[in-house]
Amino acid sequence: MNWPSVELTDVERFRALAAGVPGAAVTERVLAAPVERVKELLADLDAFATIQADLVSATLLERHGDRVVVLARGRRGQLARLEGQFRPGWCWLQSRFLIIGMAVAAEPGGGTRVALTGGIRVPGRAAIVPVRVRPESTKTMDRLERLMPA
Repeated sequence: MNWPSVELTDVERFRALAAGVPGAAVTERVLAAPVERVKELLADLDAFATIQADLVSATLLERHGDRVVVLARGRRGQLARLEGQFRPGWCWLQSRFLIIGMAVAAEPGGGTRVALTGGIRVPGRAAIVPVRVRPESTKTMDRLERLMPA
């Protein structure tokens, strides 16, 4: 049989995943930097923690391929044990009370599209409390853009 098929970028796949999480607002921006440079930067947990608006640090506790367990420390001293996928160009991590997600894809014509979401998770549900999701995502995107060479 000849079933139709489609190739999705990580950003397109990310949009679909986030669409299934009530309250998740996806923020996107196209950066002038090459996709490999953006992926390289975001694959570094120290840089990742610096870019994320509410994080102070992220410490890798376990890694099995692209599956990770990360201990994240927030700006107000809170701790979260995040589990999920973390690889160059893709991040989807969640704890009992937090979701952080980011995806990267080459933009046709040049540049790199970055998409992200995150926020406080509704306990027991795949949902994000929709308070301050967009402003925090914008801060994160601004920090990322400042780290990219012009």
